[in-house]
Amino acid sequence: MSRECCGGDEAEDRPVLLGLGVRPPAPTSGDGTAQSRADSDEHDEHDEHDELAPWWRDRALLLPAVSGVLLAVGYGLEWSGLEVPARVVQAASLVAGAWTFVPGALRRLLRGRLGVGLLMTIAAIGAVVLGHVGEAAALAFLFSIAEALEDRAMDRAKHGLRALLALMPETARLSRLSGEVEVPATQVRELDLLVVRAGERLATDGVVTEGRSSLDTSAITGESIPVEVGPGDAVPAGAVNGTGALLVEATADGRDNSLTTIVRLVEEAQARKGERARLADRIARPLVPIVLVVAALVAAWGLVVGEPGLWVQRALVVLVAASPCALAIAVPVTVISAIGAASRFGMVIKSGAAFEELGTVRAVAIDKTGTLTRNRPEVVETVTAPGTTREQALALAAALEARSTHPLAAAILATTPVPARADDVQGLPGRGLQGTVDGRRVRVGTTRWIDPGELAGSAAALEEKGMTVVVVAVDDAPAAVLGIRDELRPEAAEAVRHLAADGVAVTMLTGDNERTALALAREAGIDEVRAAQLPQDKERAVRESAQRVPTAMIGDGVNDAPALAAASVGIAMGVGGSAAAVESADVAFTGTDLRLVPQGLAHARRGRRIMTGNIVLALAIIVVLFPLALFGVLGLAGVVLVHEVAEVVVILNGLRAARGARALPVLPRPEARLMEPAARTTS
Repeated sequence: MSRECCGGDEAEDRPVLLGLGVRPPAPTSGDGTAQSRADSDEHDEHDEHDELAPWWRDRALLLPAVSGVLLAVGYGLEWSGLEVPARVVQAASLVAGAWTFVPGALRRLLRGRLGVGLLMTIAAIGAVVLGHVGEAAALAFLFSIAEALEDRAMDRAKHGLRALLALMPETARLSRLSGEVEVPATQVRELDLLVVRAGERLATDGVVTEGRSSLDTSAITGESIPVEVGPGDAVPAGAVNGTGALLVEATADGRDNSLTTIVRLVEEAQARKGERARLADRIARPLVPIVLVVAALVAAWGLVVGEPGLWVQRALVVLVAASPCALAIAVPVTVISAIGAASRFGMVIKSGAAFEELGTVRAVAIDKTGTLTRNRPEVVETVTAPGTTREQALALAAALEARSTHPLAAAILATTPVPARADDVQGLPGRGLQGTVDGRRVRVGTTRWIDPGELAGSAAALEEKGMTVVVVAVDDAPAAVLGIRDELRPEAAEAVRHLAADGVAVTMLTGDNERTALALAREAGIDEVRAAQLPQDKERAVRESAQRVPTAMIGDGVNDAPALAAASVGIAMGVGGSAAAVESADVAFTGTDLRLVPQGLAHARRGRRIMTGNIVLALAIIVVLFPLALFGVLGLAGVVLVHEVAEVVVILNGLRAARGARALPVLPRPEARLMEPAARTTS
């Protein structure tokens, strides 16, 4: 029933699988064949919809509660002078409390495993033999209630993951040749067409094929701004549709999508231990047999000095005083709480080790394209010649770019959704486009091909700002120069300021040219820039930094994968990040808001402090109680009380790691920036 709390416990015998998207191996029957999938599915369904019961309805707390009530009644009878009824009631209290841990301790002993439950069992039996039934009952009650609270704390910490999967709708509406049909969400398959009406959640990942709407992805990505989507846009599982109806082509099965992947990664993270967890284990595992040996020696000393009763009693107290229960749970409850809390604001931490390492980071290397920037070139600035307006220049350029597949064409077309008709359009590789619009000869291209003339100074100024300059010429006369750049994310500068305020050094890594990199770095407030970096250059830079100081690498592309793997902690940004980046990273953010990075680092630092405090407290309890128990200063009841109160304190302190994630303030809509780009007209 209860969880053993130190080395050799039964928790080691089972994987940390919560029934949240990760299926354990199917149980086998006696002849080795797998049992029916229906049974397994029924079990999964039960787990997935299981909710954390209020403490007064928690059956795991029932026996400890009964034990506590009987113990109080027994002490009351004893103080009233009713010795025999008191002993009977105290014995009943002992049985109720011991039933929660003695059977498990004996089963583990038969398998050659020693645990704190065994120490408590021996101490309780010894107390009864010596006639201290009340103290034995107190030990059983306090240990059973501490174990039950520990189990509940672990369940509460993990319950946040169930909330994630609760974002998945139970059913999905599919478009078939025969009409719309409703099926369980788990039966959705890749390439199915989902009909998503206003206010409904998406059953799996997909791509919009028809319709336009806005999606609320805040529960998944931690970003509060609704995302406008239309045909061709990717949409994540669990997002809530806005006012429009959508037809979405599924890109993942209902049981294997981005949301279930998040849960799987978090489950795996909770199963993998970090440095502090390993430290606690290294101390706790050998401590149990050492305590047994020391207690035996203390009892043997009683035979030597001729006072076996006194020293056997002290040996029992030593068994309890030196038990490493609080030490063994000092780290797990903190890690599980912190990782579960992080997942709720869009931060997926893949292991306890990664979480601990994240709390030490003092330097961050950030990839530019797609991480610091939107990875979506925009017309940032337009300078026009006399007689030409900005709208006219953009309309002429868009008319030609409508025939182009160049990456910059999309930036120009975004300013003019319905371009005019262009005739005789020709593409000249490395130069640009030329054609006829409304009877006028128009050219759009580089400054190397089209002389900007009187706009040359403006073109040079735009280039100094790190922009790609496109010249628009009408009848061989320059009409405008357009400055196009992959702009910084609106929150980038704020995120960098927060990192700097926390004492974290920031470096920009990019394969772009130095002029563009420096211009964007100035806007973001980044002092150190490494431009023209190949993937191997990024990997070398991050590795060298990690050798000097704990370093995190933040990226989202395939070319970032080597650097992510070389960093102390690799951080992949965004649900749209490449699979290589996500696999290479230790931490993945489901959103793209860079302010999540300083928030995540602060969360990890706080969790690391809580872990350290728990370990120090747990060790201090053992160091202080051991001599007090050995020399008879504290009796069995006193030691049990101090020890189990300390364990509860450690649990409650660890649960504090689940707090502290705050909502990010709303940023201005990116669309608003596109509506009013900078524009100047020369006189």
